[in-house]
Amino acid sequence: MNKKSGTSKDAADKLVRGIKRKTRKHYSAEERIRIVLAGLRGEESIAALCRREAIAESLYYSWSKEFLEAGKNRLAGDTARQATSPEVKELRSESAALKEVVAEPTLENRLLKKSMIGGRLWLRHWSERPLATSTKNEVPGIREA
Repeated sequence: MNKKSGTSKDAADKLVRGIKRKTRKHYSAEERIRIVLAGLRGEESIAALCRREAIAESLYYSWSKEFLEAGKNRLAGDTARQATSPEVKELRSESAALKEVVAEPTLENRLLKKSMIGGRLWLRHWSERPLATSTKNEVPGIREA
């Protein structure tokens, strides 16, 4: 019977941990900054602040450290940051779309260059022949060899 009550206690503890995990409060960046600034002002002790905000002191100190490190890096001119996963995905898709846009004209350009070399067409300098003197059937600045 002791064994059975021990397993039900374990199950109950597991259930309570799951409930606590799902109902845990998530603090926004603004809330974290507000709490850290309140602690830095020193109007009340860190322990009292953490009790009032219902957070662990270790959490406050980790937020405080991150806050001060970010400020130090910003003042030092080091504003580079790590890209987030959604940003990386967005940049990759944008890059792929731009490559598709550039690929088609590049291929057309290569084909035109090959056809000009194969057909023995040579470009003349545009200033040698004014555009107004060309006829309908000839392309200005291009002549056959």
